[in-house]
Amino acid sequence: MYGQNPVFIPGPTNMPEILRKASDMPTIDHRSSMFGEILHPALAGVKQVLKSETASVFVFPSTGTGGWETAITNTLSAGDRVVAGRYGMFSHRWIDMCRRHQLRVDAVETSWREGVPLARYEEILNADKAHEIKAVLVTHNETATGVKSDVAAVRALLDAANHPALLLVDGVSSIASMDFRMDEWGVDVAITGSQKGFMLPVGLAIIAFSPKAMAALETAQLPRTFFDVRDMSKGYSVNGYPYTPSVGLLNGLKVSTELLLREGLDNVFARHRRIASGVRAAVQAWGLELCAAREDLNSDTVTAVQTPGGFDASLVVAHAATKYDVAFGAGLGDVAGKVFRIGHVGSMTDVMALSGIATAEMVMVDLGLNIKLGSGVAAAQEIYRKTAASSVRAAA
Repeated sequence: MYGQNPVFIPGPTNMPEILRKASDMPTIDHRSSMFGEILHPALAGVKQVLKSETASVFVFPSTGTGGWETAITNTLSAGDRVVAGRYGMFSHRWIDMCRRHQLRVDAVETSWREGVPLARYEEILNADKAHEIKAVLVTHNETATGVKSDVAAVRALLDAANHPALLLVDGVSSIASMDFRMDEWGVDVAITGSQKGFMLPVGLAIIAFSPKAMAALETAQLPRTFFDVRDMSKGYSVNGYPYTPSVGLLNGLKVSTELLLREGLDNVFARHRRIASGVRAAVQAWGLELCAAREDLNSDTVTAVQTPGGFDASLVVAHAATKYDVAFGAGLGDVAGKVFRIGHVGSMTDVMALSGIATAEMVMVDLGLNIKLGSGVAAAQEIYRKTAASSVRAAA
């Protein structure tokens, strides 16, 4: 039968019915004034979610990977030097993309249980007296490991070194679910996608440029056509695109930002923290460890659970899918087979999370792990019982 269970992967997220319907709309003339009534409110809503007064927002028919390419091709030139930490599968892939675009990458190797390597960034920036480094890359929330990084601390390092490098941030699995302060943190390019915090189908790369990043458009020499921000900007000025836009998804984005702002961003972030706290309490009750090395690194959108040594964590994902028709995330890259991931991003409630925790327990017991049925559920229930009422009052 067609599955009716929620998914517990770290994106694409579950979709609220109102957003599914908003994205499913009749064809309109995307060169008419009607399209502008969708486009401009969507862009303005994203800007508010990013907590920015000055950013220029661009939305491409693509994914977060297209957002990475938009960021580097519009701000950099072949041979430019960039600094990037490798601490998860998605930071690894962004580094690979930079190298394919003939950028010189200082790739800082770090444990995948840690976040952005601040001490090494500081050393590298302070040593770069000639300001050869043109950009510093940060993956705010590493989806493969459930580890978040301190973007504000990276900006502080740049400022302390009086370094002019651009700060490019992958916020694909954090923006619209975790606190993100583009202006306050001095982010020059912020990247996300439609399928996570915005609770929409895959299909939109959402990118915001600071005024400093917009100025870099004029000197950047990397080839760009489809992802040329200048062409997109010209299209926006006449209520259009330089090519055919994803009208239904843009209408969904407009409605999504309205929902997020109506809930209140602080309430959205608190909801994700509360749900994540319950999942982490469950993991502790199971006697297992998180991939994230310390509490301050814990993501609020995905929890990567380490299974005992010698046990293939991918069995949890496969068994959940085949026996219970529930999707969890598999380990990727350096942590493949070592962790399984419980996604709690976007459209997620306490009750939904409890069903995922209960399923994970059944799967692990089925597979012979020393887990007591109900232990994780009970631990999460205690968190949710103590926090749900206050959160509802705050949202009212």
